[in-house]
Amino acid sequence: MGSLFWRVFGSFWLALMLTGVLTFLLIRTFNQDNWILNHHPGLKNFAATWLSLYETGATDQAQTFLQQQHRQYRIHTQILDENTISLTGTPPSRILEREARYSKHRQPWRRITEEITSNHGQTYLLIYRIPYSELGAWQRSNALRPMSALLIALFVLSIMSMLLTLSITRPLNRLRHAVHDLAHTSYHQEQLSQLAQRRDEFGVLASDFNTMGQRLQGLISNQRQLLRDVSHELRSPLARLQIALALAERGTEEQRRKLWPRLQRECERLDALIDEILTLARLDQVQTKQQSFAITPLLTKLIDDAALLQPNQIIAITGIKNLTYQGWPELLQRAIDNLLRNALRFNPAGLPIEVHITRQDNQLSISVRDQGPGVSDEWLAQLGHSFFRVPGQNQDGYGLGLTIAQRAVEKHNGQLELNNHPQGGFIATIKLPLSNITS
Repeated sequence: MGSLFWRVFGSFWLALMLTGVLTFLLIRTFNQDNWILNHHPGLKNFAATWLSLYETGATDQAQTFLQQQHRQYRIHTQILDENTISLTGTPPSRILEREARYSKHRQPWRRITEEITSNHGQTYLLIYRIPYSELGAWQRSNALRPMSALLIALFVLSIMSMLLTLSITRPLNRLRHAVHDLAHTSYHQEQLSQLAQRRDEFGVLASDFNTMGQRLQGLISNQRQLLRDVSHELRSPLARLQIALALAERGTEEQRRKLWPRLQRECERLDALIDEILTLARLDQVQTKQQSFAITPLLTKLIDDAALLQPNQIIAITGIKNLTYQGWPELLQRAIDNLLRNALRFNPAGLPIEVHITRQDNQLSISVRDQGPGVSDEWLAQLGHSFFRVPGQNQDGYGLGLTIAQRAVEKHNGQLELNNHPQGGFIATIKLPLSNITS
């Protein structure tokens, strides 16, 4: 993954290094002897011109050219042949005395030497002494080339900085718009699909944000649907309570005594319905840490509880035993308990309810099968929806049992499959990821 940290870190270091190197090279280049010899108007082509005049015998013209250079550019030039004989009239001893006089102090000129060889193989040494005032004035007036190079370098650095800034601010703006849309419940996952494909921190953040947005919208949608369904389901018991209370107010003492069991029954139904609704609402708010628990003892306890409710029913556990799982035992217990209660409701007496535990295809499967009539194919797809009850079947429940079981299984990153068994009856299968199995 291309880390944004290293991209920013590397870009800044590259910019600093590039600026430092260019500055160093420009300063060094601008002060090198070769640069001055090739670009200063008083030194450029001076040696070649003087040599051509001197070797053609025009010594007077060569001396005049030398004096002209001194008058115009204040450059003092000393020319020596191979025998260190001065060709400009100033003896070397005088030059040495002059330099010795300034040796204790900073010399007021810069000394530059140049060797030149004639076509006859004769070599000459040219010693230039340029006053620093003259050299500085020329450098300031002819700094266009180095400054141009520096401006180009700054332009390149500006482009790099702009691209780096855009690579950071554009994804942030997309995320900001996504947050704004999520706050107004108009967020769509496709908004960050392209950003989520990046292989850096922004890609990971966009992917996580998509997951969060999808989950939040799902929770909001579920809560709205739950609120609508709850409002509808609460009307019936409340209406019956109101009717019973109205009858009790108008009736005699004997009629009131007959109505009290009905009022108590309606209150109990209303209390059970509210308990189911609260259980469903709390499933998405589980904050406790996962813990390890044994599957078989949990199933055994549920079967013992079911035997108290339906002592004439037979429940058999088959498959893997002594299995430990990592999760929320209360949620999983509630899910299996609801599946067992559904099976007890529809299973004929004398036929066993089968609870089978298998481990295959990277999943742990816990299936609960009854021998009842099953469910018509047209209603299978709606099983698990809040407050849905199959028409024509036992209507004692509220249509929340399978919904609670499904939410509890999804909390464990699993799936709940509801189908008719090929050999008859109904089978509910909980499939959980094997990654949570500890033994």
